[in-house]
Amino acid sequence: MAGSFRVRWEVMQVTEQGRFILWLPVAMGIGVACYFALLTEPPRWLGAQLIFVLAIAAWLLRASPLWRATTLLAAAGTLGFASAQFTAARLPPVEPLPSRAVVLTGTVLGVELLPDNAQRVTITAPRLHPDMPPLQRDLRLRLRPNDPARLEAGDIIDVRALLRAPQPALYPGAWDMQRDYFFSGLAGGGTALNPVTKHDAPQPEATGPFRQIQRLRETIAWRFADGMPGAAGAIGSALFTGFMAAIPRDAQAVFRDSGLAHLLSVSGLHVAIVIGLVFSITRLLLALSQHAALHWPCKQIAAMAGLLAALAYTPLAGAQVPLLRSVAMAALVVLGILVGRRAFTLRGLALAAGAVLLIAPQELIGPSAQMSFSAVLALIAGHDALRPALLRWRIDAGWLRRAALGLLALSMTSLLAGSASAPFGIYHFGRVQIYFILANLLAVPLTGFWVMPWGMVALALMPFHLEYLAFFPLSWGIDATLWIARTTAALPAATLDVPHMPLWGLAAYAMGLVWLGIWRGFWRLLGIAPILLGLTSPALYRPADMLVSADARFIAVRLDGAVYTRQEGNVAGFVRDAFTRHWGTAEPTRLPVQLPENIRCDATLCRLRFPRGTSDILLLMQGAAVAPDACTNAILVIAAVPLRGPCPDIPFIDRFTVWREGGFAVWVNQDGPHLVSDRQDRGRRPWVEIPLRRRPELPPAATE
Repeated sequence: MAGSFRVRWEVMQVTEQGRFILWLPVAMGIGVACYFALLTEPPRWLGAQLIFVLAIAAWLLRASPLWRATTLLAAAGTLGFASAQFTAARLPPVEPLPSRAVVLTGTVLGVELLPDNAQRVTITAPRLHPDMPPLQRDLRLRLRPNDPARLEAGDIIDVRALLRAPQPALYPGAWDMQRDYFFSGLAGGGTALNPVTKHDAPQPEATGPFRQIQRLRETIAWRFADGMPGAAGAIGSALFTGFMAAIPRDAQAVFRDSGLAHLLSVSGLHVAIVIGLVFSITRLLLALSQHAALHWPCKQIAAMAGLLAALAYTPLAGAQVPLLRSVAMAALVVLGILVGRRAFTLRGLALAAGAVLLIAPQELIGPSAQMSFSAVLALIAGHDALRPALLRWRIDAGWLRRAALGLLALSMTSLLAGSASAPFGIYHFGRVQIYFILANLLAVPLTGFWVMPWGMVALALMPFHLEYLAFFPLSWGIDATLWIARTTAALPAATLDVPHMPLWGLAAYAMGLVWLGIWRGFWRLLGIAPILLGLTSPALYRPADMLVSADARFIAVRLDGAVYTRQEGNVAGFVRDAFTRHWGTAEPTRLPVQLPENIRCDATLCRLRFPRGTSDILLLMQGAAVAPDACTNAILVIAAVPLRGPCPDIPFIDRFTVWREGGFAVWVNQDGPHLVSDRQDRGRRPWVEIPLRRRPELPPAATE
């Protein structure tokens, strides 16, 4: 038995030679995921000490390839864990914000345009009062729509604003906005109550290179907005500056529902287009010179020109992590061209993934990095598998077959990238786009061969104030792309709402995809099993029967396959959407309704009975008190206000409960309700705001 295993291991070593290193960033990702899955913060020395111990173990076991590989994987996982731990530890702690309006002073770090011609500014080192030290974290402030001030990075401003801390998760397991703000260095957001006052004081902070780049990005965004009003200008600005906030919501919705949202978020596609355009133009210009064509390495020179263009494009587009990953891989491709080797390989992807996990490990748990890396993994693995067949078909191919092969390659690219990233979109957004291949077949070539080239021409003409010459054809291309998105999104069943995918299902799918994409031998097919398990996990997972928001003003119930909601006062639309997407439905019914078997409502309360239970759940209406006779046969009481005289010995959820514990998920079982709160789900982590924390005391002058 041992000899047979040793033979298989040796065969695998020969077949998969050089593939082991690809698993090191995978192990790092598992370590990062383990850090974020903890409910309490681990000791700061834990990650570094484990790395040291495992490194010594790998050296001691170097004679045994199997044990050496095992300890190296464990060390890589610990490195990812330590990277996430260090990133969280070096950030300033969460700072409580006052509950009343304040007059704050600070330096503008960045400005974003919004669809209603308003501005959203990020303020660094804000002071809530002259006698108080500045906050260690930044604030993101939405200005009034009619504010005449045209701000830019480096301006020092005063503004009276109402501040708010980031909201906790809407319900247990929902997206954690507090974690997002924590790793973004933000203390919270707010809304300006008065117009901004801009100081004329010297601005030494505005002279640094980063501030100069930020001011240049803002200037370009204003030029696009002024030259192409409406959605076209906002989309053009997003493509070349990375500012997406100005895109109207209806345009964002149709791009999302058609599967074209990746066109709005600057990523690998845009970098590839920039490099391809500059590469082609440079090589064409060099070919016009007989001396250059015969004596110069034109291909290598064009590749370097394309890379330099990508490096110049990166800071203009915001230098987000997906963009940095794409530029890093592009640099490896150019390096491969310079040395005569193919560099669009899994090794390049592994190197980029390892760099991202070391620099910004929090990106791993976000949809952008997950969808980006899964799409590139599928493209590289699919290209390696299909490349021999495509090369055979191109032999002695005429123009018609070459055109057909180009169309097939574009279709396969959309199919591989879209299919690989779709489960991550399902987990985060609860929907899948049906016609994404059709939309990408039309929109991606239009973006690559018309929109991006004219946008680059507009950038080149901006120093001469002649960009309007390029804005006309650019707006035509953007309008055509928007028409494709709207037409595709309007097709029957363009999007499909799917039930919530559990976290273990997403992890199973991700590991299956990595297994299938990395290995070469027949054992790679073993990855199909976890992929299928992940895709079918929504059917195997029992979602909560009830969800209660973090302020108890919105309650959603799933009963007999239908979803019912109850709300107190005004509730934001994104809250309703997030709750209903948990069950994969978009058409809930608002209580009170009457169902003879399961729901009985009167003026004060609704009595809900679930098939798995023999008792009732009381849902109080308008904050009424619990009548003594209503407690009969009740197992849970829920109200949006503090309860007065709840049923004795019966669990309840009211305004005070959610204030302390956050939102709730409720499963109704035969033995009673099972309650899970947001505090139980997220634990005590540095980004989880404690509701009992005392707010800062401000002098009276701070609110004048």
